Amino acid sequence: MQVVTPDSCRLPINAIIQGDCIQVLQMFPEQSVDLIFADPPYNLQLRHALLRPDQTVVDGVDDAWDRFEDVQEYDAFTRAWLGACRRVLKDDGTIWVIGTYHNIFRVGAIMMDLGYWILNDVIWHKTNPMPNFRGVRFQNATETLIWAKKSADQKKYTFNYHAMKHLNEEKQMQNVWHLPLCTGAERVKINGKKAHSTQKPEALLYRVILSSSNPGDLVLDPFFGSGTTGVVARRLKRHYIGIELDPAYVEIARTRIEKTPVSVCDDAMLATRSKRDMPRVGFGQLVEAQYLRVGQNLYSSDRNVVAIVRADSQLQWGNITSSIHRIAALAQHKPAFNGWEYWHYEDQAGRLVSIDSLREQYRFDQGVAD
Repeated sequence: MQVVTPDSCRLPINAIIQGDCIQVLQMFPEQSVDLIFADPPYNLQLRHALLRPDQTVVDGVDDAWDRFEDVQEYDAFTRAWLGACRRVLKDDGTIWVIGTYHNIFRVGAIMMDLGYWILNDVIWHKTNPMPNFRGVRFQNATETLIWAKKSADQKKYTFNYHAMKHLNEEKQMQNVWHLPLCTGAERVKINGKKAHSTQKPEALLYRVILSSSNPGDLVLDPFFGSGTTGVVARRLKRHYIGIELDPAYVEIARTRIEKTPVSVCDDAMLATRSKRDMPRVGFGQLVEAQYLRVGQNLYSSDRNVVAIVRADSQLQWGNITSSIHRIAALAQHKPAFNGWEYWHYEDQAGRLVSIDSLREQYRFDQGVAD
């Protein structure tokens, strides 16, 4: 792994660049990175020390890098680094920015002003949050991530929907993520104290990187800190570039990443293929190849709806003849529905099996599964 200075920077891969991200990004080629994760200063505006009930001081965020004269200075800083990131982001790339109530609303507004188009706000619910020791507010148990594409007109971007669904026990993953703060062995410490005050948990970056990049993609983190982005990217066989102003953090990140094993598994183990990526198989092909027979019944999952397969690959439902999709929609009084998800056939044991499994079997038998 390299640690380089801006003077030697020519889009180094798997490297940490020490310097100001706004200046460093000016030297990067346009449209050169696939994904950006940014954990910028939050401008917490702490006005006094945080004390526990026993009057001990809370180890909060009071670092110099989080101090700004006023919100105008913070806004100018935010506009500058977000603009620099947008220039280097590929036209099919996306960006994630994390923040708290102190800054995320200003960040979101500036992103929209610059032309970014917000795809989701994701709420990170901390399952082990710090209490509000003074008891004058609700306990702050969340941070917000904004996920955005480069522009409203952008047609393509990476979203590994099925990977996230599998990760969530086959349920569509929602935009509220219940994850603990970075603690225990994962938390980097020096002489018993936190090395970085806002180190993010690897599980959070795992979801960000897995959901919106592919093996071999280049992930940029302009506020690299202790290097969590690099650690997770290394494990998932993505390339990374980290930019970090503080030389102490650069050394912490370098040491941490070097201790992270490089993934040696095949790329196929790190990517979940979407059905859209697979060779197209039409319902008619299954009828032609006798995977389904003319005159065979198809059923809804509760067996309340029954339709018959016709020779032209349409379905007959009562006195209505149409496609598997339109009949599925009409049966549910919906404007549209995916027939591959709705219809089932009866196997030899009398069990209902999704017709989508026949499509998978057809691909395998025809040697087009990969």
